[in-house]
Amino acid sequence: MKPVLLPLGKIATVEPATEEAGRATNGEAVRAETGHPAPQPKPGTEVLRAHTQVVKVDPLRLERERILAPGATAQHGVPYKMLRTQVLRRLDKLGVNSLAVVGTAVDTGKTLTAINLAIAIAADPERTALLIDLDLRKPSIHRRFGVEPAAGVDDCLRGQRPLADALLRPGGYERFIILPCRERSLDSSELLSSRRTQELILEMRNRYRDRVLVFDLPPVLHSDDALAFARHMQAVLVVVGEGKTRRDELLRTLELLREVPIIGTVLNGTRERVNVYY
Repeated sequence: MKPVLLPLGKIATVEPATEEAGRATNGEAVRAETGHPAPQPKPGTEVLRAHTQVVKVDPLRLERERILAPGATAQHGVPYKMLRTQVLRRLDKLGVNSLAVVGTAVDTGKTLTAINLAIAIAADPERTALLIDLDLRKPSIHRRFGVEPAAGVDDCLRGQRPLADALLRPGGYERFIILPCRERSLDSSELLSSRRTQELILEMRNRYRDRVLVFDLPPVLHSDDALAFARHMQAVLVVVGEGKTRRDELLRTLELLREVPIIGTVLNGTRERVNVYY
């Protein structure tokens, strides 16, 4: 099924991906929502190239991981562009430029959703995207791209390296930057609630007017990391997995994040043709 974002309380299909294997297929899209004006171009749009390390990526590896090609091209990029358009409309309506992608439990495909959504956002000529790996207990974004960073967001949060040292641009992706996490952190929730994290988030939000930040966070119900970071969340996208997420887990996740604007929920893993699932 192709991705679509629906209002809170409704769940639509994205693709049958798992967090570990990254398996995915696509089906027919549900028509994107209407009724809100499209985002207006912002002046001073800047491409994130200067002073950012470019890393080579293997196209075959990206294909195996089901990561979209630059520009979110080819047929399987269309559904993510639909999801992107709806997400951007809601971010613009809120007047914010960052989105936290969370899961209820493990193995729901939330990291793959975050990656491909960020690539689709970067395909918009009026936007750039910065994908930040804040799943500090189990970082995986750099491995999916097949890179071993010399510095990561974990180093930045500890004040050991400046932000510029950790930013990477995968080769071929002109407007898409990743901020990987280099190593697993046992003190992850303490790092995410620190003053340094607050300073870093403000720096990333304010540097470019056209930049959209996409935070990949750990499952809400498996640690207190997402809750420790909740005060920095401007908007949230909740990813659930069919056959993996129970209704009570979803309700508990929504309750824990009740003070944060939840712009929608996305269902991963279904192979049925469904428009809405309650």
